[in-house]
Amino acid sequence: MPEISQPAPDFKLPVTGGGEISLSDLRGKAVVLYFYPRDDTPGCTKEAVGFSEHLEAFADAGAVVFGVSRDTMAKHDRFAAKHTLTVPLLADIDGAVTEAYGVWVEKNMYGKKSMGIERATYLIDASGNIARIWRKVKVAGHVEEVLDAVRAL
Repeated sequence: MPEISQPAPDFKLPVTGGGEISLSDLRGKAVVLYFYPRDDTPGCTKEAVGFSEHLEAFADAGAVVFGVSRDTMAKHDRFAAKHTLTVPLLADIDGAVTEAYGVWVEKNMYGKKSMGIERATYLIDASGNIARIWRKVKVAGHVEEVLDAVRAL
């Protein structure tokens, strides 16, 4: 799992709207990567809508934002269309990125153990180093907290 001040693991993933995004291509900008368990669930929807509503403020602060889950591009496209999302979503279908960032974890829900994505956010500075990490994110107030951290970079 990467830590603060370390280089963020590079990746190249498909993005909603078409094409691919590579972290190394984003050098010179702050990058917010928020990892979420699954498209179209209540918490994930609230988080995606929140980042979408604040996307312009993030851009004004010099940052780009991407949501990452292991859902397919087809699911991402339906999710984005259904909720009029403007935040770009990345499809980590094989799980390499969620593993590299240490968010693919064992979960325990109602006594049943399974593997899944832990809701987490990484703030990566313009040099490609991790500036801040939020683990086990609670959705309420999170987008605003991340925006404040971006503005403080």
